[in-house]
Amino acid sequence: MQIDTVPSARPNVFKPLLLAMLLVFFVGATGYQAISSGIDYTLVIGVFATRFLGIFVEAAPFLLLGSITAGLIEAFVKADDIWRLAPRNRLAATIMGAFLGLAFPVCECGVVPVTRRLFNKGLPVSVGVAFLLGAPFMNPIVFASTYIAFGFGPVFIGRIVITILVAVTVGLVIGTFARPKAVLKPLAQQQEHAHDHPAPARARDKLLQALQIAADEFFEMGRFLILGSALAALMQTLVPQESLLALGTGSVLSVLFMQVLAYILSVCSTVDSFLALAFVNTFTTGAIVSFLSFGPMVDIKSTLMFSGVFRKRIVLYLILLPFMLNLLAGVLLNLALGY
Repeated sequence: MQIDTVPSARPNVFKPLLLAMLLVFFVGATGYQAISSGIDYTLVIGVFATRFLGIFVEAAPFLLLGSITAGLIEAFVKADDIWRLAPRNRLAATIMGAFLGLAFPVCECGVVPVTRRLFNKGLPVSVGVAFLLGAPFMNPIVFASTYIAFGFGPVFIGRIVITILVAVTVGLVIGTFARPKAVLKPLAQQQEHAHDHPAPARARDKLLQALQIAADEFFEMGRFLILGSALAALMQTLVPQESLLALGTGSVLSVLFMQVLAYILSVCSTVDSFLALAFVNTFTTGAIVSFLSFGPMVDIKSTLMFSGVFRKRIVLYLILLPFMLNLLAGVLLNLALGY
């Protein structure tokens, strides 16, 4: 079975179109306001360019590093060497699944095919789901980018704690109440497939394969990084601060807005910290943490990729359960911090 193939080409069509429509909406709405207010467009373009480049230049190296790591894992690491270490106790095994990203440091772009391979090797459903939701953050690359952006504080700690709790909870719920045949599509349960492609035998060939995968990953996700950076820069430059403050100060509404934004932007977890940093002075801490914890778990891209592995009902659970749990955690964090 060739597991590194995205089941559908729809992510390449609809997601960029949706992001482009959002950009047009923001440009049109705020441009009209700018015209009516008599704002100097030269100044606006200069501020936008500065903020866009600041976000993009900070984020691009982490996207490149994540792409290289994904390529090396795909070419060199055997999945069955990991799942055999899973504890017999379901809770302990699911917790281990949430931390499995430390062994497979992939972002949400690469976690779906890796999870499918683990399932094909016999990994329990609860462990696989916890890995699927937790791995995009629980890896050294994202740890480093989050620490560089926010330091060791409420956002960094909150992202770790909420990610672990949500990943383990959803994994236990789905793993307890659904059997593998009710969770996975038949294709995802097959051990072998007629169209398997033999892995390269020589280390040099494997390295070339890893670099090719890394290049494809980088250019595939790079365009979404550009669109996400542009949208964040536009919101900072053109949208009046009063409008953002109206959304960003509420303990519930701010969290809800940032989670929806995370789903739409679909930014890679290796770089999302730098985009979230742009909203720190406007949105609550709980909203920022929810953006950083929910976005890597579920976005437009991963939703469509989920549909190639899981049955429709499970895909719905994989969206709604993390959304509600992250919303609850973000609101509780806001209340604890006095927002």
